[in-house]
Amino acid sequence: MVHTFVGRYRELPLMHYLVKEIYYTLQGEGAHSGRPAVFLRFAGCNLWSGREEDRAHARCPFCDTDFRGTDGPGGGKYTASELARQVASMWPRSGKGRPYVVCTGGEPLLQVDAELVDALHREGFEIGVETNGTIAAPDGIDWLCVSPKSGAELIQISGDELKLVFPQDGLSPEEFEEMAFGHFFLQPMDGPEREANTKAAITYCMEHPQWHLSLQTHKWTGIP
Repeated sequence: MVHTFVGRYRELPLMHYLVKEIYYTLQGEGAHSGRPAVFLRFAGCNLWSGREEDRAHARCPFCDTDFRGTDGPGGGKYTASELARQVASMWPRSGKGRPYVVCTGGEPLLQVDAELVDALHREGFEIGVETNGTIAAPDGIDWLCVSPKSGAELIQISGDELKLVFPQDGLSPEEFEEMAFGHFFLQPMDGPEREANTKAAITYCMEHPQWHLSLQTHKWTGIP
């Protein structure tokens, strides 16, 4: 199958999935925080090029992830079946829990499609996706986490988890409270104002108990 990036990537037809890195770790955020998972990070994003010189003009200038290229551990170009097998090779052989893969990026829904979903399911994996919500998700994803970004049109307005980096100029939690998500999280924006942002998120959650606090536990535990 030929896969095509949207937006600035529309002219780049691909015969493979482009992957930045694949690694086994614990989920550090949101509803599945602490759960063992294989992280499958796709290359590319539709809201930022990943180049530092473009950060000031990105829709999410606070992004803390390197998603450019295919040079990370396990990175490369894969067919659906190759990629599913590579993900499966990362799961502990003695593990009794249900295998779980988190598709992230960048923006994974530029590439994740029904073919890959089927291939990962055949390997026995429960599939989580972390997306900015600007692209509709394919059927078959087991856990969908949407993280809206200020100034970007939200297309995917339902899912399992809405995780809002907080605060963002021009983006209020109230905009999302009636949407069809099972969980609502505020995640303090990292950076120089992290302490103040954390206090603000705690206060908001206590005043609006629909929202729960999500901390990036991997950063203070040292988990990759």
